Amino acid sequence: MSCQSKAVKQWVDEMIELCQPDKVVWLDGSEEEKKRLEEEALSTGEMQLLDQEKWPGCLYHRTAVNDVARVEGRTFICTRKEEDAGPTNHWADPKEMYEKLGAMYDGVMKGRTMYVIPYIMGPAGSPFSKVGVELTDSIYVVLNMRIMTRMGDVAWKQLGDSDEFVKGLHSKAAVDQDKRYIVHFPEDNTIWSINSGYGGNVLLGKKCFALRIASFQAKNEGWMAEHMLILGIENPEGKTQYLTGAFPSACGKTNLAMLIPPAYAEGYKVYTVGDDIAWMRPDKNGENLLAINPESGFFGVAPGTSMKSNPNAMLTTKTNTIFTNVALTDDMQPWWEDMGIPAPAHLTDWIGDDWTPDSDKKAAHPNSRFTAPAGQCPCISDQWEDPNGVPISAILFGGRRAKTAPLVYQSFDWKHGVFVGSTMASETTAAAAGAVGVVRRDPMAMLPFCGYNMGDYFQHWLDMEDKIKNLPKIFNVNWFRLDDNGKFIWPGFGDNFRVLQWILKRCNGEVDAVESPIGYLPHPEDICLDGLDDFTTEDVADLLSVDIDVWEEEIADIEEHYKKFDRLPQELTDQLAAMKERFAKLK
Repeated sequence: MSCQSKAVKQWVDEMIELCQPDKVVWLDGSEEEKKRLEEEALSTGEMQLLDQEKWPGCLYHRTAVNDVARVEGRTFICTRKEEDAGPTNHWADPKEMYEKLGAMYDGVMKGRTMYVIPYIMGPAGSPFSKVGVELTDSIYVVLNMRIMTRMGDVAWKQLGDSDEFVKGLHSKAAVDQDKRYIVHFPEDNTIWSINSGYGGNVLLGKKCFALRIASFQAKNEGWMAEHMLILGIENPEGKTQYLTGAFPSACGKTNLAMLIPPAYAEGYKVYTVGDDIAWMRPDKNGENLLAINPESGFFGVAPGTSMKSNPNAMLTTKTNTIFTNVALTDDMQPWWEDMGIPAPAHLTDWIGDDWTPDSDKKAAHPNSRFTAPAGQCPCISDQWEDPNGVPISAILFGGRRAKTAPLVYQSFDWKHGVFVGSTMASETTAAAAGAVGVVRRDPMAMLPFCGYNMGDYFQHWLDMEDKIKNLPKIFNVNWFRLDDNGKFIWPGFGDNFRVLQWILKRCNGEVDAVESPIGYLPHPEDICLDGLDDFTTEDVADLLSVDIDVWEEEIADIEEHYKKFDRLPQELTDQLAAMKERFAKLK
């Protein structure tokens, strides 16, 4: 099927005239096309073939050394009014940015092929879903977008003759880090990316569309585009309930999305609907909040992923996966730190240099990635492509806090839950550059990804209360509380299921809770400890403790945090004042 949209054809013609490619290929998403593109990428050295007996269908790619991660300092939100982008986004005047980048795109694809990628974010045929078209000169981008989106003629069918699509223009150009720009024009449904080949900057369906542009669309259309996992929990009676969760990086988000219940929870099953992004909207009657995963693949961090930490992710990557910036064994197998497999005597590292266990540098880049089809995940939900989405019972917020946040607590109501999300924080670890233990606040894990003024984003969350009759309950979790020796108290990983069980019991009205100044806490005995021989109810009580002195510091930090927002809703200021008052009564 060919493109029926005059608006698409006109825009593509304009971009061809600007970029001047030698050749233009309109992609159809077929297997024959995939094979042809892979062969071309292998012949030029852009990709390498991994051991096809052990890793069938898997490919390897290295990015430029200066191009290994998202570049927040070069990422812009260009709205006509600066205040609409807000103080937490980098802003530029859209007219000036179009002119500046237009000069950089002028003739940039001479000697190259422009690929026209039609794609859908969300299941085909879903009223939730949106169509995008990305133009790129990178086969690596094409092959990744095949995995991460529903790509090809299926998108033209979804779009029809409509002019409602997101325009994405990407060129590797010279991969010049000083001229690297990832620019969003939310009022125009447009994304321009230049001088990068790294996935987070160039797979324009991912953070660029699914969060930055979609969050702007969601505000205007009355839904929510969130940086959240979606998982389902089926009880022994066969009833499945769904949760979403927002977590900053290094807080176990993907591990939680693919959690395997501990042995004691016989008859329970956990299903992955999505590991990174949730689009949520009220159903037709305004009864429930429904969620879809707009992506069709996982773009996961490889280092730290192992059969111990996340066996489902490891099994997902065994076939048809693209590995980026990991190390290579001599027999063309991927390897990375904390993979659970000892380092061989010799590797080729992510830069392409020889590496041995005595080397003083990492073999795989810390942000090396795998791009794997979600449908290959052993625990993928049979509802993950339901065009209507799944009903959400609970929303989780979380972070890495050594002493502050208890293991789990529930917000008093929706407004208080928005307050909890707006103050989300995590503490830096030894794995990050800079000082350890520094509190970094990342509201709803959306600070780098909100496509408009964050204060308006908070107000949009508050406004959703009136659109949903059966509001999800909102919780905060913290798997990372430390003892006085700096050791984690909670076992984490699969045992986090114990906390999810309590959360669902609260959603179903099956257990009471203890009211505290920060929210509703579990009775310690309501957290199931079956099979945890070295863990006691007293240990749980310790994990649920709320230290008044620590929270006084927390409140002061939240006050500073709120000063960053120029359109902070009064409701959130009132929530902070109410929490201060509750603590004052304890003194």
